[in-house]
Amino acid sequence: MTNSETRPLLQWSAAMAMSGTIGAVVLESGAAAPAVAFARCFVGGALLVLWCLSRGWLRAWRPSRRDLGLAVLGGLFLVGNWVLLFASYALSSISVSTVVYHTQPLILVGLAAAFLGEKVAKSHLARAAIAFGGVALISLSAHGEDGKPVQLAGIGLALGAAVLYAGASFVAKQLKHIRPHLLAAVQTTVGALVLAPLLLVTPLPTTASGLLWLVLLGTVHTALMYVLMYASIGKLPTTTVALLSYLYPVVAVLVDIAFYGHRPSWPEALGMLAVLAAALAPRRGRRRPAPEPRPAPEPRGEPACRT
Repeated sequence: MTNSETRPLLQWSAAMAMSGTIGAVVLESGAAAPAVAFARCFVGGALLVLWCLSRGWLRAWRPSRRDLGLAVLGGLFLVGNWVLLFASYALSSISVSTVVYHTQPLILVGLAAAFLGEKVAKSHLARAAIAFGGVALISLSAHGEDGKPVQLAGIGLALGAAVLYAGASFVAKQLKHIRPHLLAAVQTTVGALVLAPLLLVTPLPTTASGLLWLVLLGTVHTALMYVLMYASIGKLPTTTVALLSYLYPVVAVLVDIAFYGHRPSWPEALGMLAVLAAALAPRRGRRRPAPEPRPAPEPRGEPACRT
């Protein structure tokens, strides 16, 4: 493997591994989900805006009303997905929420069929049945840190996050001509503005450690992660991007086991494998979308990526 191939491979792998530790950062901050999502938008968005300004992308952008409206709509979906996912961690577990969340590639195909008229292959229907059978198995058998069954509300929130994430991805497909760093900067700015009033109800942490965890989320797990992703995705084969994207749930499960004492039962583990296998299976004749909420691809026709 040449250096030109190794660098993007390491960048994408690092970004996916970072994604797998987001749940731990959210829990350690001790903040409510809306406050965490606001901090991610505010810190990460500010850094992404500075990055776009330094590259001259923001000054040269002249969006149409349609593009701006879709960017705002996608931002609302993206931020709503973060709020639901972060809230689900406390009601289930990091690993359960993350794996259930990865039903989103299947949901995205359903949205494309419903709104764009794309045909749904029988293989996709089979994969969807397997994935949601896995979700049902997780719901019936998963246990939290206290040994009690996870709350179904947590799994419901993770599924809701997956739907909103698929919606953000669906909107991003309509904005392929916009540079993804720029779209991410716009959407996180929208998120910060929308979530700011909620700080009256769910304020930011008052402790230095809680605030530092949120700064870490905004700098490393948002701004840096986005830059790594978009610097690498266009230089890697789509299959490599898809396969390495599953570092995200794998790392999340390992973090949950190592640091939060989660011990999946055999039925729960089987359900997790069913979800991941169904989402990971290739789609014949089509490029599969890469898993983790994200804005549109580079205007050069690169595949979309999300986290």
